[in-house]
Formats: sequence, structure tokens, C-alpha cells
Amino acid sequence: MEITQSTETDFTALKQRENMPKALIFDVFGTVVDWRGSITREVRTLAERKGIRLNAGKFANEWRSGYQPAMDRVRRGDLPWLNIDALHRLILSELSAKYQLNQLSEKEMDALNRVWHRLKPWPDSVRGLKKLKQTYTVSTLSNGNFSLLNNMAKHSQLPWDCIISAELFGHYKPDPETYLGAAKLLDLEPGQVMLCAAHKDDLLAAKACGLKTAFIKRPREFPPSVNLDLSFDKRFDFNAESIVDLADQLSSG
Repeated sequence: MEITQSTETDFTALKQRENMPKALIFDVFGTVVDWRGSITREVRTLAERKGIRLNAGKFANEWRSGYQPAMDRVRRGDLPWLNIDALHRLILSELSAKYQLNQLSEKEMDALNRVWHRLKPWPDSVRGLKKLKQTYTVSTLSNGNFSLLNNMAKHSQLPWDCIISAELFGHYKPDPETYLGAAKLLDLEPGQVMLCAAHKDDLLAAKACGLKTAFIKRPREFPPSVNLDLSFDKRFDFNAESIVDLADQLSSG
């Protein structure tokens, strides 16, 4: 059989398609939704209504910064397994006196804790996910618990094909059980799944498990005072300015 330039081109295109992922799993907090802006706005409104003087942005950052230490307490055995709603509520209680939130009732504190169920997406998120969904299975892989992610999807109209929570595996990211568990639930090999995230530590942990990786730049996730590494990184399969940009890159691949 004579190998022509056209045949070589077709073969190259076939190999490229074979190397493309079949499913895209997304980190959610910071990658798909704007947790800092959403929480700052809701807490500021609550504080004004209750006559509480606080820096809503600073509070949002401190609430979020307690997240990793709380998970580490579970990993060390200092706390029993808790889902993210429970961890957020624990951190909120620890911060309540500092921010004068201890004047809220337990019912009001519980309602505030559910702000994480109402986070707003970044402007490109819904459009980008809808475009990706035309070709790929699109799912979450988040430390958020299942009910939180489900409620958030309804609230913000996030068009997931399915919701995968680390809660299903009794682990938190970046434990390998989460990435490998997601691939198994999707009935795919790790290399057929791509994690899409704004956090390089998350991506590197997924890569170590054999997943493909896509870095999505989110310069507004944290305040300007936080020094973030937002540089595109050749260690990842894709680097994108947004979810729409990632969809455009994948559609041209």
C-alpha cells in the first residue's frame, strides 16, 4: 500500500483523537465558581441587615483558609470523617466570635453555612461547559459533598452530565483514591480522564495518578495580596485562560 501525504495526515489525526480524553472532571471551588466574591457579597448583606461590623472579604478568605487545615485534622485522626458542609460549619463556629457572628442564632448560622451551596459561576463557566458537553462527558470532581454540588448546580445552572464528589470515596483531594475513583465510576482508564482545575497542586496529584490535566487560569480567585503562580505550565496537557478557551482548544485538536 502506498503511503501518501493524505494517509499520513489521516493517521496523525486518528492518533490525536485517540489521545484525547473521553471525560472531563472539574474542580469546582475557584475553577468553576467564584467562592470569594459570592461569599463576600452574601456576608456583607447579612452583616448590614444585622448591624454587624466586619470586613466581609477578609472573613471570606479566612473561612476558606481554614479548609485545608480542617481536612488535615481528619486525615490525622483528630476528627472523624466529616463532609465539607460539616467542615465549613466547624470553621464558621471557630470564627464566629472574631467576626461578631456569635450573635446569630444556630438557625441563622446554619443558613449562612449553606452559602457554599449558592456560589455563583465565573462568567465563562456555563457557556464553556455547555460547549464541552457537546463532545465530552463533563463532571465535577470536588471535595464538596454531593448535596452541596447538586444544589449549586441547580442554583447556578451548571450543566453537568454527572456529579462526582470526593465524599463518595471517603477521601478528600488530593488523595489518589479520589482521582482513581472518579475514573472507575466513569468506567474509564485514568488516561482517558482529564482533570480541569485552577490549582496546580490538584493537577499534579491527578497527573501522578495517570490522568490528563488542564490548567485554567483564575486570577481573581484570591485577592491581589495573594501571590499566585498563574503561569502556563508545560507539565499539563492544556493551559487555558478560561473554560471557553479550553473548549476552543479541544475542538481544534
